[in-house]
Amino acid sequence: MKLLLDTHILLWLVTDSPKLSSEARALIEDVDNVCLFSPVSIAEISLKHKKHPDQLSFNGEAARSEFIDVGISELPFTSTDAAGADSLELFHSDPFDRMLLAQAKSEGVMIVSHDRQFPQYGDFVISV
Repeated sequence: MKLLLDTHILLWLVTDSPKLSSEARALIEDVDNVCLFSPVSIAEISLKHKKHPDQLSFNGEAARSEFIDVGISELPFTSTDAAGADSLELFHSDPFDRMLLAQAKSEGVMIVSHDRQFPQYGDFVISV
């Protein structure tokens, strides 16, 4: 199964955070799954690092390298993905989250998230 990891899941994974649930870790470590990250997450991390470098010690470039180093592949974000946001209800207003949801739906992959609002978007969401 192809899994697009939400930004916080990616960060928890590479920082070995106890916030990463055993369910999420099992999905990520399952050799039958392909784990993916989006350029949208890189943009989100870049912005968060710029705003709060004391809270997020690495920038987007470092995050991208780290994701690739641990075997997570990049899923390019396309204009088709962006246009897919039109079909999403307004359960969630965060633009980064909406882009990730639209990308997962458009690309036909599952998205793994801890965000409580994500399950409202349908069966392509794995809530952990």
